[in-house]
Amino acid sequence: MSNQIFLCAINNILSGTCQEDCKFCTQSVRYHADIERYSYKDISQIVKEARAAKAQGALGYCLVTAGKGLDDKKVDFVARAAQAIKAEIEGLNLIACNGTANKEQLTYLKAHGIDSYNHNLETSERYYADICQTHAWSERYGTCENAQSVGLTLCSGGIFGMGETEEDRNELLKAIASLSPMSTPLNFYHPNPALPIKTRNIEREEALEIISKARHLLGEERLLMVAGGRELLFNGYEAEMFKAGANAIVVGNYLTTEGLAPSRDKEMLDRLGYEVATSCDTQ
Repeated sequence: MSNQIFLCAINNILSGTCQEDCKFCTQSVRYHADIERYSYKDISQIVKEARAAKAQGALGYCLVTAGKGLDDKKVDFVARAAQAIKAEIEGLNLIACNGTANKEQLTYLKAHGIDSYNHNLETSERYYADICQTHAWSERYGTCENAQSVGLTLCSGGIFGMGETEEDRNELLKAIASLSPMSTPLNFYHPNPALPIKTRNIEREEALEIISKARHLLGEERLLMVAGGRELLFNGYEAEMFKAGANAIVVGNYLTTEGLAPSRDKEMLDRLGYEVATSCDTQ
């Protein structure tokens, strides 16, 4: 493994307006979580925040919209945001994360500057019905296949610690590996009092085992990212996380929760002897 760590930043460009019932998600309007909710963010602000992320070392920049999937308005908005970023900022791998999508929508995004599509499987197919009833796991898997079929790089991962069994975790990892994504974000559930899933059923040693299994299944050449929940499980224990196989992290804030300051992550990487990657190839 290289000593380079890939950094990715997230921009929540449409927040808290989802009608789905995913029990893990504060963006669902059904659970009335105390989060910031807003419609389409101003594109000039998105570009400003992208420039700041690039200055902090991020190579991946993810444009996220709340909601089940893409419609004509969202496709147009994400495409315009991507074009605006690409016109002013070089060297960012632009990632769209906009829910379920068909090939036509994904082709349009690719033509307008999107490089990758992020759609997480979240958990095993068996357990998914326990945490979401408004759409099927198969729609998630199908969207991942659609993204790859139109030439977008795939980013797909999941969430651990939502009450699933060890078998569910293993099945999720196998399903992710079957897609051969270029990047896999591993999220660890962050409880919120408004959500139906009240507690996190995972400890650090279990999380490290998941990272190790994911690295084994995905191979050495893929990006394996520790994303949501990193601060809860690995704050001060990042060396173990990287030793287990992670080679990427999300910097800055997440969708509705705060992350660590990017300067703290840079100090952490320096202290551990890692370099911030300057290209998407970390090998």
